[in-house]
Amino acid sequence: MTPTAAPQSLTLLRPDDWHLHLRDGALLRTVLPDTAARFGRAIVMPNLNPPVTSVAAATAYRSRILAALPARSGFMPLMTLYLTESTTVAEIQRAKESGIVHAVKYYPAGATTNSENGVRDLQAVYPVLAAMERWDLPLLLHGEVTDPSVDIFDREAVFIERHLQPLRQTFPGLRIVLEHVTTSAAVDFVESAGPRTAATITAHHLLLNRNALFQGGLRPHHYCLPVLKREQHRQALLRAVASGNPRFFLGTDSAPHPRDKKESACGCAGIYTAHAGIELYAEAFAGIGALEQLEAFASRHGPAFYGLPCNTDTIRLERQPWTAPASLGAEEIIPFRAGEEIAWRLVDKTGTCEMTSGL
Repeated sequence: MTPTAAPQSLTLLRPDDWHLHLRDGALLRTVLPDTAARFGRAIVMPNLNPPVTSVAAATAYRSRILAALPARSGFMPLMTLYLTESTTVAEIQRAKESGIVHAVKYYPAGATTNSENGVRDLQAVYPVLAAMERWDLPLLLHGEVTDPSVDIFDREAVFIERHLQPLRQTFPGLRIVLEHVTTSAAVDFVESAGPRTAATITAHHLLLNRNALFQGGLRPHHYCLPVLKREQHRQALLRAVASGNPRFFLGTDSAPHPRDKKESACGCAGIYTAHAGIELYAEAFAGIGALEQLEAFASRHGPAFYGLPCNTDTIRLERQPWTAPASLGAEEIIPFRAGEEIAWRLVDKTGTCEMTSGL
């Protein structure tokens, strides 16, 4: 039997990004066009400085995003609130009624960039979580403990055991998204936790294991949080996306930092991938022979979990290698694979949804 040729072209329903950092000001204006060219919508993270803790602040931030969009862009930002121990039940109700706030983000205090205002005691916000459950507003979790006695490579697994399992039992109706999962423990939990628990998975965690932090020397532009893990965990993530399970979906966690903030004595965590935000996923899925699962993962599972319609327009990708830019913008953002090859290229958007081969 002659093996089927791998597809050389993909036409997909326009995908969405369910975990994105856009920053603000000049940095926002630099990075937003990359996302808007590929994605119809994105869940926008609220960890600005100061953080987006109110509906009023989310409304103002949304206006700045819309003002920075390229002309004729149909991209829609989906706003989030930053959960603090001062968040009120009344603010949650306003968020639900606003129509623009689609989730609330939990950061453990000190876990990642601009997380100093995060939650120190999860039980202190249980009344707010009860309100979120009542009004069906999803909770997005940066699922790591910050206990200094816990090894950094174990922080996700320990968070699941210490905090997420009790949280899931206490609030069975709360929609929960475990963000940017990195371990087999997280995959196992999501698979077993029922229909109101989901997870986002990044392209860089599908493509890299922790060896990438040290290839040819210390690689600050591969440093992210949660940190890259062992190969066995990367394989667990690949199995999850290949499975077609609807509770795993695309979230780039694209996180731009100026070069001098990454290449410093205390470099910032975050990898910028929005310049190839869907192309990198195509590369990962192609690498495991699972391209037929890409559209569901990128374009269908997330809207279904959030209770939103799928996008109706499409994009087209071709297996056509190109070289990522060495840097982006006056801020000199160093993108993922800077100066190196990316296997798939975004070509255009079309009017049908199909997968073809042999171009």
